[in-house]
Amino acid sequence: MINQEHANFPRAGFFRRLGAMVYDLMLAAAVWILAGVVSFALFAVLVNVGLIDRGGHEHVIDVMNANSLYRNLNFAWILLCVAMFYVVFWSRGGQTLGMRAWRLKVQHPNGQNLSFIAAAARLVWSLFGLGNLFILINPDKLALQDKMTRSEVVVLSAEANQMKNWHGMQ
Repeated sequence: MINQEHANFPRAGFFRRLGAMVYDLMLAAAVWILAGVVSFALFAVLVNVGLIDRGGHEHVIDVMNANSLYRNLNFAWILLCVAMFYVVFWSRGGQTLGMRAWRLKVQHPNGQNLSFIAAAARLVWSLFGLGNLFILINPDKLALQDKMTRSEVVVLSAEANQMKNWHGMQ
């Protein structure tokens, strides 16, 4: 959805993005913990009903840690959940909760929200946040992930950051 109202806001600088990143890292840690609890609970049920062999281990966590397949599947699940946190927020309304607190929005230059695919590509190109360092040498205030996905992070006015505009609606 294109929101022309958001098309002409100034691009966000490095330190404002950094503030939002710190806030979002706390939320991502909460997602990490919640995903870990869910996966461990499911794994414990599968072990306790006998669908997964204990292999001589007394504790469920030892069963998981002793098998690289289980350990890697658990890690992949948790990473997927954290990645989905960012991709869903960026593609649905252009803002994570940290970005909302700092009045930032990721969008295409015409104000259009990112597609799910573009948001996923943005996550990959962000290089775990290191792509933002590119802003320090780019006079256009574009990070690596901005350039690679033809997007930008803008600073919204207080009015434009209101909940009625969160999904790009006027």
